Amino acid sequence: MIDATAFCYRAFYAIRGLSTSNGEPTNAVYGFLRILQKILKDEKPEMAAVCFDVSRKTFRQEKDAEYKSNRVEMPAELKSQIPVIKEMVRAYGIPIFELEGFEADDIIATLAAKAGLKGVAVTIVSADKDLLQLVDENTLVLNPQKDENAVFDIARVEEKFGLKPAQVVDLTALTGDAVDNIPAIKGVSVKKAGELLRQFGSLSGIFGNLEQVGPEKVRLAIRDNRQRIELNRELAELQKDAGVEFSPENFRAAEPDYQALFKLFKRLEFKAMLKELPVADESAAVKLEEIPGAELKELAERSSGIFVCADGPDNILFGVEGKSFKAGISAEVKEILEDPRIKKSGHDLKGLKLFLGGRDIDLKGLFFDTMIAAYLVNPSKPGYSLPDLAWDFLGMSLKEGSLDAGQKLELIAGLKPKLEKSLGERSLGKLFSDIEMPLVAVLAEMERQGIKIDLELLKQLSTDLEKRLAGLIEEIYGICGCQFNINSPKQLREVLFEKLKLRVVKRTKSGPSTDEEVLNKLAREHELPRKLLEYRQLTKLKSTYIDAFPELADKRTGRIHGSFNQTGTETGRLSSSNPNLQNLPSKTELGRRIREAIIPFSAQSSILSCDYSQIELRVLAHISGDRALIEAFRQDKDIHRRTSALINGVSEEEVTDAMRNSAKAINFGIIYGLSPFGLSRDLDIPAAQAQGFIDAYFATYPGVKLYIEEQIKRAEKDGFVTTIAGRRRYLPEINNKNQAIRQFAQRQAVNTPIQGSASDLIKMAMVSIHGWMAENRPDARMIMQVHDELVFDAADKELESFSAMVKQKMENVLALEVPVKVDVKAGKNWSQMTELK
Repeated sequence: MIDATAFCYRAFYAIRGLSTSNGEPTNAVYGFLRILQKILKDEKPEMAAVCFDVSRKTFRQEKDAEYKSNRVEMPAELKSQIPVIKEMVRAYGIPIFELEGFEADDIIATLAAKAGLKGVAVTIVSADKDLLQLVDENTLVLNPQKDENAVFDIARVEEKFGLKPAQVVDLTALTGDAVDNIPAIKGVSVKKAGELLRQFGSLSGIFGNLEQVGPEKVRLAIRDNRQRIELNRELAELQKDAGVEFSPENFRAAEPDYQALFKLFKRLEFKAMLKELPVADESAAVKLEEIPGAELKELAERSSGIFVCADGPDNILFGVEGKSFKAGISAEVKEILEDPRIKKSGHDLKGLKLFLGGRDIDLKGLFFDTMIAAYLVNPSKPGYSLPDLAWDFLGMSLKEGSLDAGQKLELIAGLKPKLEKSLGERSLGKLFSDIEMPLVAVLAEMERQGIKIDLELLKQLSTDLEKRLAGLIEEIYGICGCQFNINSPKQLREVLFEKLKLRVVKRTKSGPSTDEEVLNKLAREHELPRKLLEYRQLTKLKSTYIDAFPELADKRTGRIHGSFNQTGTETGRLSSSNPNLQNLPSKTELGRRIREAIIPFSAQSSILSCDYSQIELRVLAHISGDRALIEAFRQDKDIHRRTSALINGVSEEEVTDAMRNSAKAINFGIIYGLSPFGLSRDLDIPAAQAQGFIDAYFATYPGVKLYIEEQIKRAEKDGFVTTIAGRRRYLPEINNKNQAIRQFAQRQAVNTPIQGSASDLIKMAMVSIHGWMAENRPDARMIMQVHDELVFDAADKELESFSAMVKQKMENVLALEVPVKVDVKAGKNWSQMTELK
């Protein structure tokens, strides 16, 4: 029998910030589900029941109005999850018990007593000590959150309290329970109460032998508070006569309704749990017709568009005029796929283009990608697989990895009109057709080309770094005067806080935190945290890049063919993986050395970097319309020096490097919703001074302040924000009652139009440059996009003219209120580069 309400609370507070992509909170559901699954797996019960509180008002409040009056109202975010948790319990085939006027504990007590009369052994699952009073020869209490499933039998209760289970309620009567607002009897300690109960057996035994109770202070306290003590006992004692019945057949653990669980987990976006369910899919097999290539070509050429996906290495599936066809790769099939006039629709067309490229087929005419369309409709989803979209748009329950190619083709055909409608309703059609769909081919080509790496340099770097790390470890041991496992948080805590007695900055459940934020603060006070930060940075770069690059490289070409992910961020930015180039530092010595390992494809070409200068600040100037900010960019001022001069009331010549760095932190911080606390932390200045800086900034750029206020209001009203190109990001938490959650959404409302517009800009540039290169510079290659930077491999003899054209296209792809500036550099690796004028 599971004490559900208590676990719901525990899960809610233990897991924070978990919600679906549309903002439905799921933290309590997820936490409770994990507890339930663990119980079912470990205990394998033949019978089960889950008990809930119905309301806060029970018979105990009638006895004492103060009972549990210290409890705050159940948070709205938790209250909304209780029905979902109950729905989930029922789907697992477990009966639910709740009764007006009684707590879940009383229901458990009643059912346990009645089960015992029928000879059924009972395990109560709870972390509430009140339920220990029920432990007897037939009843155990299991606490799944303590000591690896602590099971309390009579012996263990006696070991913990020095009392029999039945005496636990008498102990509460004397010592109170702060959690339930049962008052303690002043002058009677827990230790003394235990001694008295062991001596006299029970409360009635104590009352009957009051003259033997000592010392006098304790005797008088009990005598004078007898009425309160008796009331305390009534409140603490669990009722065994609540109006619920026990019948073994009604408690049999039924087979879970996996279809119901599948739908529930799908709605809640519990992807990992979905994979564990043995659910029959709702997608029927698709009948495929064999068709000669010539006949298929004729059908495709006269159709308004076709659906296409691969079926293994040798066959392509086509959907044409409502029918599904299977065709081997032939000359005619190659012609269909390479004909740009024939519009192709599919799911993950970039993946298909790369797949076909490996078979010497250049897929053209990319028209509609259901994955990209779904991403634009809702950029906050955790995934965009066909089963994900089938559930969202077609109401079908499908399991990952269960679909054959024919079923995929049919799903794509069913999804396309739904997604077209959603794109139209959200005014996303132009963004989809003019930017995102053309970008698919650009990214596919970038991945196909890859980046070339210097394997020898990386090998030497790895060797050098091993020696450097060995020396660093010895330095760390020397500073603390002992050897320990640097990668063990437990041992590190002991060294930092017990041996060296450094201050505890913040705590976690397992003890004082040793995370990066803590080490950065302690590094100002002691050498060891500085060395630990250096060690962590070096080991991370070594494993993530130096040692990983050679493993990722194609053994024949020495190139790495990573992925550029078009659906990986909520703001519209691209992300990269295998490797993640966007996290490779550019300002540290080792980061620069790693960048040296990215080299041109040949001795006759160079790496060309074209980087938007302060593009997010320029976008901010454009969309806020602030005249002072616009004018500073139009005059080509050093924006950080200019800002510092204005907020400090000095000339630009008087601005020191420190003043400029403070202004830089504010300029970029404002974009990300910087608070006075955040600025004070970043600049290591008092919060009042940080507030003064921010106030001065908004006085200098009032249009920015107005933009921020209006953007938040718009998001609160509409539920979403948009970029320059019309990209949407939905912010379901913008009106959340929880201040921290609401403020996070407000920061997203301010930042997304800026960061998202900058990503729109660079994507438009990529599409434009890619088209121009295909016509005019077929030998040049776009090889990387990292944040606001495009990286090319270009022939040395054409470097000057090529870079000039790229710069011109990047700076003029979209007219803003301020000039757009691109910095251009070139060199024989990605690190050692010189500026091109």
